Amino acid sequence: MTSTAQLITGTDFVAVHTTDIERTVAFYGETLGLTRSVHRPDSGFAEFETGNLTLSILDPKRMGLEFSASRAGIALHVDDVAAARATLEERGVTFAGETFDTGVCHMAFFSDPDGNALLLHGRYRPHVTDS
Repeated sequence: MTSTAQLITGTDFVAVHTTDIERTVAFYGETLGLTRSVHRPDSGFAEFETGNLTLSILDPKRMGLEFSASRAGIALHVDDVAAARATLEERGVTFAGETFDTGVCHMAFFSDPDGNALLLHGRYRPHVTDS
């Protein structure tokens, strides 16, 4: 029997691979300023909170997996992309190109030390969904 009830009710975390847990913990905690909720260097992982999604930083080798940098891009919400970008540039982050304006939001693309794609995202027009 098929149910119409929603099966998936949220997203708990996104896994982010690293080759150097301590370097990556410093980047997400100190450079990006995210709150660290878990840090288990002996197990090769740490977690950072973004407000609505946990970033689970992990050394894939410790879990029998191969390292693979994500090129999909995690959109990190900020209220002011220009101000956040300037702050991160002062902290040594290099951005790929200029800030992109889609007509509804601004996006600024960069990567973590392992090449995982990230972007600052700030919507300036209301989010509209199809019903």
